Amino acid sequence: MLDDSQLPLTDDGVWCQILRRPRPSARPAPALFLDRDGVVIEEGHFVHDPAQVRLLPGSAETIRAANTRGHGVVIVTNQSGIGRGYFGWPEFAATQTRVIEDLAGRGAYIDAVLACPFHEGGCAPYDIANHPYRKPNPGMLRLAAERLRIDLAGSWIVGDHATDIGAGRAAGLAGAVHVATGHGSEPDQRPRALAYATEDFRVLVAASLAEAAPLIPFLNS
Repeated sequence: MLDDSQLPLTDDGVWCQILRRPRPSARPAPALFLDRDGVVIEEGHFVHDPAQVRLLPGSAETIRAANTRGHGVVIVTNQSGIGRGYFGWPEFAATQTRVIEDLAGRGAYIDAVLACPFHEGGCAPYDIANHPYRKPNPGMLRLAAERLRIDLAGSWIVGDHATDIGAGRAAGLAGAVHVATGHGSEPDQRPRALAYATEDFRVLVAASLAEAAPLIPFLNS
């Protein structure tokens, strides 16, 4: 198992794994941002074991649709389980490798994975409240945009938490889709997600990532 020195951690202590870089001549293009647990894979109790990974139906197909249209796909995930000491980065790495492999087995590819361990209830050095990289703050989305030349103004995010939707608005995305999988079925999540809608930021709803795909403009052009 890898130790922290071998992992793609920024100086800020955030996981930033770039899997596919754009061509040097590529212009900024919209990307699809995705929460992981409860959107791409089944929600579990602090998923940290490859054996826990189960792709949600249709998630690979939606990611593949973005791939074939030349749009980046970026996972942005809060991982307070690391901050709280429940598991470490090596366990996250092994789990994320399984996600990537399972998607690739269905012809779907992720361009980058970003994960934030910071949480107000975490253990030092992760015990930071309202960290700029923790959703609903936009730090992970902005970092991905810098590394991959993403056009944030045309991008969308899909999430099961209202905080996912809030991060999309804070980053200046075009819109978001709140899904009912994972924590999205909790009574308070959808009203909180819809409350982020503005004239410049659309918030739509769907049952799952698969059903969100028809709502995202650049997946249907």
